[in-house]
Amino acid sequence: QVQLVESGGGLVQPGESLRLSCTASGNIFSVSTMAWHRQLPGKQRELAAAITRGGTTNYADSVKDRFTISRDNAKNTVYLQMNSLKPEDTAVYYCRVTTRAGIDYWGQGTQVAVSS
Repeated sequence: QVQLVESGGGLVQPGESLRLSCTASGNIFSVSTMAWHRQLPGKQRELAAAITRGGTTNYADSVKDRFTISRDNAKNTVYLQMNSLKPEDTAVYYCRVTTRAGIDYWGQGTQVAVSS
């Protein structure tokens, strides 16, 4: 079992930045890929960014060049630095980790709102 605790959401104005954090506990030695998904109002959950244990990253086109995913394996934490935020980035952001066995665990979600 892996437990995830997210933090860092909030309300910001367009053009501002936020950093999300997600810390894993429990059977952390099995964690492989870590990722951030988001669910926009009225839409299905989508992948925003992912990072492998070795540091290879993958981004959705909609966030590329504005968001940066990183991880600190010593702290079992994944981060999502979000710059140049737009109103269309408003969503609930979920942390996901995948174990070496292919099992997904999800965080509880953190709200990000971008509005003037």
